[in-house]
Amino acid sequence: MQTLTKKEKLLPIFSNKKVDMKKEMLAGLTTFLTMAYIIAVNPNILSATGMPAGALVTATCLAAAIACILMGLFANLPFALASGMGLNAYFAYTVVGQMGISWQVALTAVFVEGIIFILLSLFKVREAVVNAIPKNMKLAVTGGIGLFIAFIGMVNSGLVVANESTMVSLGTFTPAVIITIIGLIIIAVLDKKGVRGAILWGILVSAIIGWIFALINSEAAAALGIYLPTGIFKFEGIGEIAGKVDLVHAFSAENIKMFITVVFTFLFVDFFDTVGTLVGVCSKAKMLDEKGNVPNAGRALLVDAVGTTAGSLLGVSTVTTYVESSTGVAAGGRTGFTAITTGVLFLIAMFFSPIFIAIPGCATAPALIYVGYLMLGAVKEIHFDNITEGVPAFLTIAAMPLTYSIGDGLTLGILSYVIINFLYNIFSKKEEKHNVSWIMYVLAIIFIFKLILL
Repeated sequence: MQTLTKKEKLLPIFSNKKVDMKKEMLAGLTTFLTMAYIIAVNPNILSATGMPAGALVTATCLAAAIACILMGLFANLPFALASGMGLNAYFAYTVVGQMGISWQVALTAVFVEGIIFILLSLFKVREAVVNAIPKNMKLAVTGGIGLFIAFIGMVNSGLVVANESTMVSLGTFTPAVIITIIGLIIIAVLDKKGVRGAILWGILVSAIIGWIFALINSEAAAALGIYLPTGIFKFEGIGEIAGKVDLVHAFSAENIKMFITVVFTFLFVDFFDTVGTLVGVCSKAKMLDEKGNVPNAGRALLVDAVGTTAGSLLGVSTVTTYVESSTGVAAGGRTGFTAITTGVLFLIAMFFSPIFIAIPGCATAPALIYVGYLMLGAVKEIHFDNITEGVPAFLTIAAMPLTYSIGDGLTLGILSYVIINFLYNIFSKKEEKHNVSWIMYVLAIIFIFKLILL
């Protein structure tokens, strides 16, 4: 057994031996390109609160960079972090828009959530939850996330569209959809041939085709969300939104009840989205240890919590671990150098955001769809012939894309797992009973309250 030095214990990134840096950096670039949309989308959403969009671009990049670099150094895992989709919409449209809470107080709620998560992580509560999830459920989470991100890719490209009659339906074969299909074919063929960076090549080729289309017909391209880069260099300060946490108003008599509700909602969604992402991506990458646990889970969750706290001080909504990290893992990323690379690219993007923002959704969609395919392969190891394991696994897999939420899919999966196994154990002989962790029962109770109250 290898003995770690003090430096390696403090910063596990230094414990890596014989790292393929080219592969790790390529993986980091791949992850960055699949999540670079957040540089444009997050300011667009949060600016609805009255926050300046320019400052939000810089803050989004800076918060993501800090969290990614910490994840690489402190946890030595290939996971990237940034302001979470869904949580930013809840921040802008529900908390500020519907509840009438100021964006300063909303940032305070994010800050308090981060502090609570730091405490939960230090006391290993979040780690215990991750480790308590049964192996079959972890595999189901992997498959569910796979379908979820594939669905995101199809929606981003226009391959799947909303339909009032059937909820969703096949979209029109627009140039954006065609570009997505071309990119997907490129990735599949190159990957089959063993070409390193197949996913990245698919993104780059698709982006170039999209930009050529925008040159030829800018109006038609714009209607499909495809734009040429508006420039090269742009940087804006964050003074208007940084350090605006307002604890006095948050805990005032007129705000306290609503404030607690907001904090709890942020807390719950972030908790289980992060847990689901860590478990799913690690499972796919075969990074789980012999007990089926996520390596350095405690450190990863602590970084996630610190990222949220730092992000609120910089002026952005909850920072969370991104499911798009799976694209970097699929490209060969296995260490913290992947996350550090992604973080450095976010720092660069602060100054060159027009270029990165211009990578269209139809260019990143092929990567998401293909990685979804790769992750879905985990379900073949699930024991579907065992109903007590198979039914909860199926509900987890199906619910994640259909509810558009990793957390909701995990909720339904764990609830069904506990209830089915509880009832089975009541009517079974002692030697036939299934061992269910008490943590799973606690989670089920929490989920029930969540479904009732939120």
